[in-house]
Amino acid sequence: MAKKSAIETNERRRKLSQSKAAKRASLKAIVNDKTLPIEERFAATLKLAQMPRNSAKIRVRNRCEVTGRPRAFYRKLKMSRVALRELGSQGLVPGLVKSSW
Repeated sequence: MAKKSAIETNERRRKLSQSKAAKRASLKAIVNDKTLPIEERFAATLKLAQMPRNSAKIRVRNRCEVTGRPRAFYRKLKMSRVALRELGSQGLVPGLVKSSW
């Protein structure tokens, strides 16, 4: 099980990135628009730099929904390999059959 503080920090980052996503997207569009004057684009760059770092989507870490483990994460199932194997052995994952020979 992951530390509660790490899981909560990640959740805060997720919420912040969702709330600031529209503003970040509009500023990035201004920065990447080559038809605008350089001063306006530079001002947008400064505004983007003043936004909280945790509002960037890249700062959110994919974590297992069951254990909070940050590594060996399957995006499709939203869980780690350890949790998947454990739940699969118990027969709780539909369509998953653990091989044995």
